[in-house]
Amino acid sequence: MTEQKNDFGQGSVARNIMAMAVPMTVAQILNVLYNIVDRMYIGHIPGESSLALTGVGLTFPIISMVTAFSNLYGMGGAPLCSIARGEGKLDRAEAIMENAFWMLAGTGVILTLFFLALQRPLLYAFGASGETIGYATSYLTIYLLGSLFVMIGLGMNPFINAQGFGTTGMITVALGAVINLILDPVFIFVLHMGVQGAALATIFSQFCSSVWVMKFLTGKKAILHLHLKRPKLDFTLCRQIVSLGTSSFVMNFTNSVVQIACNRQLQIYGGDLYVGVMTILNSIREVLVMPVTGLTNGAQPVLSFNYGAHKNGRVKQGIRFTTIICILYTCLAWALTLLFPGFFIRIFNEEAELIQAGVGAMHIYFFGFCFMALQFSGQAVFVGLGQAKYAVFFSLLRKVVIVVPLTFLLPLIPAVGMYGVFLAEPISNVLGGCACFFTMIAVIWRRKLREDGSPAQAGAG
Repeated sequence: MTEQKNDFGQGSVARNIMAMAVPMTVAQILNVLYNIVDRMYIGHIPGESSLALTGVGLTFPIISMVTAFSNLYGMGGAPLCSIARGEGKLDRAEAIMENAFWMLAGTGVILTLFFLALQRPLLYAFGASGETIGYATSYLTIYLLGSLFVMIGLGMNPFINAQGFGTTGMITVALGAVINLILDPVFIFVLHMGVQGAALATIFSQFCSSVWVMKFLTGKKAILHLHLKRPKLDFTLCRQIVSLGTSSFVMNFTNSVVQIACNRQLQIYGGDLYVGVMTILNSIREVLVMPVTGLTNGAQPVLSFNYGAHKNGRVKQGIRFTTIICILYTCLAWALTLLFPGFFIRIFNEEAELIQAGVGAMHIYFFGFCFMALQFSGQAVFVGLGQAKYAVFFSLLRKVVIVVPLTFLLPLIPAVGMYGVFLAEPISNVLGGCACFFTMIAVIWRRKLREDGSPAQAGAG
């Protein structure tokens, strides 16, 4: 069997985390560029920028669903791979990766057919109007035709990171992002393809990323190898992957639910203008959470490996380091949104009416942004240590239990009105973040992580 490498059980925990987190943060930045760059260019199409941007924004719930299923298998399988590597069970680790791949491929085909058949009624249900539906369907049809590439690229890249090849995982995303960055202006403005050009550029770049991932995982440099000649599912492993991946799935799925609820309410209370504002605010949030996501994703394989190796003291060091950095960064990000709201909005659109509407909404939406650090840190620990039920519960709590009801209830208060849609997010950050983090302290830090203890079975909760 391949010699054990990339041993996270040796050396400084903080250094191990940063060695993974830095390339993964760069990868997150580049990954978000896929959709962010599309929105930036679409938001500057002469004569139709606002409606085109709003139309593409209406596709986010479906795109989030594709991402959700990618993470269900990728983020569910990768921590289990890391735990198995820490235990020295490399055959089990490879089997986990192979089962995840076949579930990704099968689900990708099903999702493509399903959403292509139902996209128009779904988009109208999400808040599309007669003026925006054309832009939405033009973008989404092309995106869905390449969604299998999206799922393989996103879903299998965590297995590269789980083996300690953070730089290779970063290249996966960098390759596609650079291609997308080059092709977007060519297709949109030079070839005058509009939103269809943006979607085509995205899908072609994701195809390149998926080819890179598959080449590495089936090649000689990987520690764990993907064997495509044995397409056999182990339903016990599949269940464990889905169980742990449900947390990441729920986070993305509930993002879709929240986006649908917000768009519906904003269409009622503010019209297409405020649906466009929410599209921009969601885009800004995606940019600002990238470093936190990169850090927590980088910490997960380190935490998982040391947990599998029964080095619980090192797990505690990793939790402490990750939490402190997350809190410091999100405080800085919150300050930037307060001081320079217009700057962030102009990245996506320069229409005076939209900027004026967006500044006030942005101050509300990002209030208490630092509390997201607690949610991210707590979720990273639950997922990294295989505590599936806690990870799933707090994913549901923040979005489904808190955000969605508040999105419908707050606008009914006369003094709040439409701005209640934007206010639901910061309230959920405070309540959900605190609940997740302090439960993690009580359950994981104080009970499961004992210096002389051994870890519970992965997937137990």
